[in-house]
Amino acid sequence: MADEPQGERQADCLFCKIVTREVPATVVRETETTIAFRDINPQAPIHVLVIPKAHHRDAATLATAAPQLAADVLREAGEVAAEEKMESYRMVFNTGSGAGQTVFHAHAHVLGGRGMQWPPG
Repeated sequence: MADEPQGERQADCLFCKIVTREVPATVVRETETTIAFRDINPQAPIHVLVIPKAHHRDAATLATAAPQLAADVLREAGEVAAEEKMESYRMVFNTGSGAGQTVFHAHAHVLGGRGMQWPPG
């Protein structure tokens, strides 16, 4: 997977299938370059994922290959937080299986609706 072409949809990627509507999701926002949807296993009262529509393996790869697209993801995460009326929220990018990444398509977790403790665990 490390040598997969960046930016191209991957047939076996769950998030690419959400982008193409092959897999249903509860979409809360969508732009030309991003889509935001509710996490199916929420870790907070509000838990939304913001992904680029183009496939990039993780946040570091996205930032290197498509910095403007990375900025789009960050901006949309802020818009999600505003629409969900979260004054405080946590934004998380897991990179690699050791950090908890289970879907290898770059995505930001936007979490809120309760107090967030530090360290996160």
